Amino acid sequence: MVNSELKATDPDRAATAARVAALGATDQGVLVQRDTYFAARHGRLKLREQEDSAAELIAYRRGDTVQAAESDYLLVPAIDPAGLAQALDRSLGTVVVVAKRRHLFLWENARIHLDDVDGLGAFIEIEIVEPDDRAPGQMARLREALGIEDSALVAVGYSDLLLDGAQALLRAADAAMRNAYAPYSSFKVGAAVRAPGGAIYSGANVENVAFPQGACAEAAALGALITAGETAITAVAVVAERLEHCPPCGGCRQRLAEFGEPGTPVHLGRPGHEPQTTTLAELLPGAFARGALDE
Repeated sequence: MVNSELKATDPDRAATAARVAALGATDQGVLVQRDTYFAARHGRLKLREQEDSAAELIAYRRGDTVQAAESDYLLVPAIDPAGLAQALDRSLGTVVVVAKRRHLFLWENARIHLDDVDGLGAFIEIEIVEPDDRAPGQMARLREALGIEDSALVAVGYSDLLLDGAQALLRAADAAMRNAYAPYSSFKVGAAVRAPGGAIYSGANVENVAFPQGACAEAAALGALITAGETAITAVAVVAERLEHCPPCGGCRQRLAEFGEPGTPVHLGRPGHEPQTTTLAELLPGAFARGALDE
C-alpha cells in the first residue's frame, strides 16, 4: 500500500480546525494512538495500539524530506500486542514510543490529521491514499486551503523528533571506546552511527603494530552498519578518551560522506554533556560524491 504524505507544525490549532471545516472535510473523531518503534534493519517498524481498535504492526519506508513523499507500507493485525511488543523488544530493541491524540478528517481520498503529540506539540499531517496523477494538485490545494507555509514543513517523523539522538549515540560511542585496542598510541576512540530505522551501530579503533593496518572507530561502526544490511546513516557520534571533542580524520570524513547526507549531524563530545555538533558538509566541504563518477 502507498500513501503520499506531508507533515508540518501547527502553530494555531483553532485557525487550522476552522480551515478544515471550511474545506468541507468529514470529521471522523479523535483517535488515541500509541506507536512503539523497534530497531528495523530496513525501513521502519512500529506497533500501533489504538483505543477502541485492534492493534497493528506497521512496516514502512519513507524518505526524510519536507516535500510530499510517497510512503509504502504493510499492515499486519496484532492479535497479542503486549506479547508482540515484548518479543520485538527482546529481539530488535525498542527505539522510541510516540503517544498522540489524532483528530481525523477525510477529504476526497485524503486523510487530514490534526495531531497533538506528547512531548512535541501540535502538528498537521496530510496523507493522500493510493495517490495517482491528481496527487500533486490535491496536495497543493490542501496546503493552500490549510495555510501550510514552507517554514512549517517537517522532514522527519515524530519518532525522529522525539529521539534523544545525540546522547544515545554518545553513550554507544563511549561504550565502544572503552573496548578500543590502542596499545601503541593509548588514544582510544569510539564512534556510533544511527540508521534510518533508528538502530545504532558502534565501533572502536583497532591499532596494529604495522601502523597502516590499523582501523579507525568510524570505519568499524560503518562496517557493523553494512554487516547488518543497512546502507545509510542519519547521525554520527565520536568519543575519545583523551580529547574533549575529537573530529573524524580526513579519511573517515569521506567514509561517513559515502553513507550520509551533507546535513547529517555529527556529535563530538562525551555522554552527559552538551556535544559540539557539526555536519558532514561542514567537516568535508566539496566531498567526492557518486555524482562525480557520472560526469
